[in-house]
Amino acid sequence: MLDLRYLLLSDNQITGAIPSNIGESLPSLYFLSLSGNRITGTIPNSIGHLSFLEVIDFSRNNLTGSIPSTINNCFSLVALDLGNNNLSGIIPKSLGRLQSLQSLHLNHNELSGELPSSFQNLTGLEVLDLSYNKLLGEVPAWIGAAFVNLVILNLRSNVFCGRLPSQLSNLSSLHVLDIAQNNLMGEIPITLVELKAMAQEQMNIYRLSLNANSSYTSSLYEEQLVVIAKGQILEYTKTLSLVVAIDLSDNNLSGEFPQEITKLFGLVVLNLSRNHITGQIPENISMLRQLSSLDLSSNKLSGTIPSSMASLSFLSYLNLSNNNFYGEIPFIGQMITFPELAFVGNPDLCGPPLVIKCQDEDPNKRQSVVSDKNDGGYIDQWFYLSVGLGFAIGILVPFFVLSTRKSWCEAYFDFVDEIVRWLLRGRATYAKNHPRRR
Repeated sequence: MLDLRYLLLSDNQITGAIPSNIGESLPSLYFLSLSGNRITGTIPNSIGHLSFLEVIDFSRNNLTGSIPSTINNCFSLVALDLGNNNLSGIIPKSLGRLQSLQSLHLNHNELSGELPSSFQNLTGLEVLDLSYNKLLGEVPAWIGAAFVNLVILNLRSNVFCGRLPSQLSNLSSLHVLDIAQNNLMGEIPITLVELKAMAQEQMNIYRLSLNANSSYTSSLYEEQLVVIAKGQILEYTKTLSLVVAIDLSDNNLSGEFPQEITKLFGLVVLNLSRNHITGQIPENISMLRQLSSLDLSSNKLSGTIPSSMASLSFLSYLNLSNNNFYGEIPFIGQMITFPELAFVGNPDLCGPPLVIKCQDEDPNKRQSVVSDKNDGGYIDQWFYLSVGLGFAIGILVPFFVLSTRKSWCEAYFDFVDEIVRWLLRGRATYAKNHPRRR
């Protein structure tokens, strides 16, 4: 056992605690993976005796307690994954001494405090996942200067506050920026347009490979990342290199929609929902040809929805609900694939797929219609008035005249009697000359 170099016991049903003397018992270990079990207890301090270790993977267990500071003695460590446990306390400053570290996962724990400034020494870091903890303070500006090779930065669901540092634009290799569900405020820095790796329109395939002493060691550990996209939780492993994402949702960000972000041609996921962002969606958003998921819901955006969005042929998820958009939805091209839920909560938005029909917005035509209706109303009123007056005059005037002049009345009725007698004689003559046949 003293010469054992690779110990892989992941994804089993192992229970109990990690042996307290593991460091003394297995001094030659290069690779140690106990992930995906039911291991409880704490991480023993003796872990610091494993000075040859290149990978420690204790993720997806029920470990408690704090991260032992002795872990800094594992100076060959390139990957440390303690995610999905119940670890608490602060992140030890001693982790900043692991200058060979390329991948650090401390996500889904109960860690608190601020990000240690000693992390500035981790210049080879490519993946930093601290999501779903209780970390606080401002997002350090030195991240942009220290982590020049960083590909994934995930600080999601913590208690970070303050403004988003403009120095993040120095992360020229960054493909995933996720700082959602925090307390960030202020405007989104326009310097994000300088994230060079995201600005490449052609898909930039990268590979997170560990520069371990043994190629076998590096092949045993596979990076994984959970991304919230298309309204669901997606876990990426082998296809992680295809993800290019910015998620700043559920913060207190304000200011206008950053039009410069449309220059990040490689973006696949963009989520700015649940903030206080104003302004309009720029017409040139169609330049984001790789975009497959766009969520701008629950903001204060206004204006019309750009018709150019219909040309985003890869867009499979869209959410523009609960804003102040108005006018007719450009229901053409790719836009016809999205349901009503993508547009609800915009009172002045109309047209399919909403049930609200659009009215004619031409003020001249609307004025003409109103004028026609008014003119027609006057004509109808005068018509009915004239008919009524004519009928009244035709009845009342003869009656009035005849009742006041007796001689005219006798002459009038004699004339009527003569007409009746003439009609009767004519009828009798016709009946005599045309007898009925039986």
